[in-house]
Amino acid sequence: MDSEKAKNYYEVLEVPTDASSEEIHQGYIRAKNAYSQDSLALYSLMSKDECDSILDLIDEAYTIISDPNKRRAYDQARGINQSVRTSSQPERTFANTIQMDEHVLNPKVDTTTSGNMSKTLAKNRFSLDYDVNEEFESEIEQTTEFTGELLQKIREYKKVDIPRLSDMTKVSKTYIRHIEDEEVDKLPALVYVRGFVYQYAKCLKLNPDLVATSYIFRLKQLKGEA
Repeated sequence: MDSEKAKNYYEVLEVPTDASSEEIHQGYIRAKNAYSQDSLALYSLMSKDECDSILDLIDEAYTIISDPNKRRAYDQARGINQSVRTSSQPERTFANTIQMDEHVLNPKVDTTTSGNMSKTLAKNRFSLDYDVNEEFESEIEQTTEFTGELLQKIREYKKVDIPRLSDMTKVSKTYIRHIEDEEVDKLPALVYVRGFVYQYAKCLKLNPDLVATSYIFRLKQLKGEA
């Protein structure tokens, strides 16, 4: 992310200034995932200190604009005009978001079965069921340059549609389409894209480091930066 401090909090979380509380929460999760130790920091795109600095900024942004009162003061200070929310649903604040998520993640169920249930759900969510084509599998294994077109071909071969891949990766369907279509101007900063492509590859049982590095190099070529 270039000049992190110069960006406003909405840009940090990649959400519009009129985003709902739920959209802000989802933006926060996406941003945290993009800079997690499981994606970017391990692969030399940025140093650990740089990632930690951005993670701190993401937390700071979420703490401010997830709280209605702090968000209102922040918007006023920056001259951001937002439409009045008329939803009858209560605001999802930072505090009650944590409470709601804790309830969802830790329901009170029989501890003798919860572990098996979680494993079964995880297996079903990330399992791939498709007819293996040995020739194409060999082609994938030998590939070192991954394009958006090839990623789409692999996704379709493995019978994973965009809505399901979005659920598996927590990357929006729109960004998945932009990645496959190589629509450079519609994608966020490359550091985010790398995290998205890493998760994309991981869920399709590809080599995530190779795929992400190759794809980012291709985008840089398309942008004339390589």
